[in-house]
This record gives sequence, C-alpha cells and structure tokens, in this order.
Amino acid sequence: MKTMKALLVEGVKELVYKDVPIPQVKENEVLIKVHACGICGSDIPRATDGGVHSYPIIIGHEFSGEITELGTQVKNLKLGGRVTAAPLIPCYTCDNCAKGKPAMCMNYSFIGSRQNGAMAEYVVVPARNVVPIADNVSYEQAACIEPITVAIHGIERVQQLGSGKSAIVYGCGTIGILTLQCLKAKGIEQIYVIDIDETKLTLAKKLGAYKTINSGKVDVAAYFEEHGKVDYAFETAGVNALQTQILTLVKKNGHVVYIGTAQRDITIPASTFELILRGELNITGSWMSYSAPFPGNEWTAAVEYLKSGKVKVDEIITHTFPLSAGYEAFDTLLAKEKKTLKVMYIM
Repeated sequence: MKTMKALLVEGVKELVYKDVPIPQVKENEVLIKVHACGICGSDIPRATDGGVHSYPIIIGHEFSGEITELGTQVKNLKLGGRVTAAPLIPCYTCDNCAKGKPAMCMNYSFIGSRQNGAMAEYVVVPARNVVPIADNVSYEQAACIEPITVAIHGIERVQQLGSGKSAIVYGCGTIGILTLQCLKAKGIEQIYVIDIDETKLTLAKKLGAYKTINSGKVDVAAYFEEHGKVDYAFETAGVNALQTQILTLVKKNGHVVYIGTAQRDITIPASTFELILRGELNITGSWMSYSAPFPGNEWTAAVEYLKSGKVKVDEIITHTFPLSAGYEAFDTLLAKEKKTLKVMYIM
C-alpha cells in the first residue's frame, strides 16, 4: 500500500506528522497532489480545542494542487491539471439542494472537517468540486481562492450593489482584506476599513481602502455620526461588541452582513435594536460560499479576480511552513506579535 505524509489531529493540540495510506479514488473522484494548504480560522478549534467530529482527522480545506489520478467516470478533467476544489460536498437530495442552495444542505459532508482534508500530500475530492486555476496564478495564490469565495458570497448577500454607494468592512483579517478587494472589484470605491491593528490597516490602505480607521484610537460611532453613515456594512471579525455596534453605522434601509462567526452570546441594547425597526435595516448572515450550479459563481469570480489581478493575495500570505512543521504553524497564527494574516503549509 502506497503511503503519504499527512498531519493528523489526534487530540487537543496533538497534530502528528506521520505516514498514512494514500486515499483511494472512487469512480467520480480525483486525487490531487497538494501543493499549498492554508489554515482557516475554523481550523484553529479543530487543532487546539477538540472541535472535530472524530479522531483522527486530517483537516485543511483551503488548498491547491495538481490532478494525479482520475476516477473511471471522470471525463472533463485531465491528469496534471492545476486546480483548487470546493470543500463542501452537498447531498444533492434535500429540499435546500433542490432549491439550488447547496450552502444550506441538511446532510452535507465537508473536506477537512467531516472527512479527511488537505494538510497532506494528497487529497481525494469529487470531480464536480474541482475548479481549474489560471496558468498565471501560483499554487500559493490559488490556495486563497476558497477564502475569496467567502468574501464574494458575503457581498452578494446584499443582492444588488448600487453604484456610488459606501461601505464599511469591520475587521481586517484575511476575510476583511478580501472583502475590501472584492467590493472594489464590484465597483464600490468609498470603503471604510476598521480594525485595531495598524499593520493590517496599512495593508488595507495600500489595497484600496477609501479610509482606514483604528477603532482603538477613534470613536467609531461618533466618526460616522459626524461624517455620515454608510449603505453597506460587513462584519468579518466575529467580535461581539462590533456585531452590535455595526447596526448603528448604516443608513436607514441600509444593509448589514454578518460574515464573522460569533464566539459568545451577543447582547443588543434596546436603543440599538430599535434602529433595525425604525430604519427598516436589511440584516443577513453569510454562510460559506456556494450557489447553483455548484459550486457557484463565487468560485468562477474568485478565479477571475486572481487571474486579472483585481484581488491580490501575496501580502496576505504572511507565513509559510513545510507540512513537517506541524503545530508550529498554528502557534505562529495564534501569536499576536507575529502579525499574521494567512498562514500556509507549502508542500
């Protein structure tokens, strides 16, 4: 039996680099030799806090590589193809799948969560999940396609962006920086980016933010009362205070999109909640990054944005490690003094 190197989560903070069998390909699947795999924020509890469905598990769902084996029924892909892949595996039979809403699937699997992922030399994925990448896009850049799709999906929860409108991106991590760039790609110019990290704010300014605001130094609520509220606001940090405050920063009939995951209970003051009613605010969540036909226009757009240079990711990839580094990559990601954005394993 042929083996490969992989990182297996075997317990809390137990990320073990070891030999495991190369996964077998079924008739409608492909085997991808992984060249790059990013660490998502959702991977942190899987590796550090026991947030997995079962042990052992290979995590990792932001990846790219080349096709090295095709299932017998795969006709539209070629060996050696440079690709990424959508990690969601919908059931295709539940009511939500039938409605063309795969992200709402009731019986899905997920590469790197419910089944083995890409922090390994090889990963198996369904052929219909495979997304070819452009020749001018590196494997490291292509491993950022999945987070780009998350940003695009969040923006498109607004339904229709209006010309000449204004927006806030609250939170300047990977998804925040990508949301900024995708908004610009869609023609929104007046984008305020808010964070407490000057290094990240400097990058946001370089990548086209209209204005950056350090919320540790500026009274954000007072600023927008004085300068005018915005049409769209995107919360990407998952910080409870921000998830409440952002409701106060949009105009009447404005749009608020929650992309960041809540980490604890959120309390909304009555006066803030009243703004939802009196302003008839449009409030929505954003979950994953898929639409119909699967995997969706988010994936087509992300590939195009990278190919054209409308979205740039080189400066987002702040730290890279060999797979053998194991948990060191997570330690680096969690160290505030390291000023990380995207931490990635390079095979």
